[in-house]
Amino acid sequence: MEPIRVAWGAGRGPTATASFDAALADANLANYNLVTVSSVVPADATVETVGTAPALGAVGDALYCILARATRPPGASAPGWAGLGWARDGAGRGLFYEESGTHPEAVRGEIRAGLDHGMGLREWPPAADPEVVVESAPASDDAHTTAVVVAAYGKSEPLV
Repeated sequence: MEPIRVAWGAGRGPTATASFDAALADANLANYNLVTVSSVVPADATVETVGTAPALGAVGDALYCILARATRPPGASAPGWAGLGWARDGAGRGLFYEESGTHPEAVRGEIRAGLDHGMGLREWPPAADPEVVVESAPASDDAHTTAVVVAAYGKSEPLV
């Protein structure tokens, strides 16, 4: 089984979508059609924190992922922060939880609270403290900015 890779990036652009595309390019994930899934980590999966994703398939393929995204408009007074965290139980089952906001500690706190709640719902006591990755997109006077953190599940798959 291919690992789940956690990558992140930040970008700027003339529109919100353009800045999102630039952030995905910074994480090396811009050439895939991202298909978001809810949050469950399979027991036999490994999770690797990679920063920049390796090549995961052909241009235009579908790539399953969990996506955290924070976009700020031109002239915003604070940067945007995107965060993704994960926790696993002793059997390897686990959850991802994504959040965004304008303060990194608030984003981290929301992620931890969500993971605690979700693991509790499933009665999966976490084996260790959650891992959390946050990325910022600095505010800009003249451009939209976006930060992303993406957990990419394995390799991409052809759409057709």
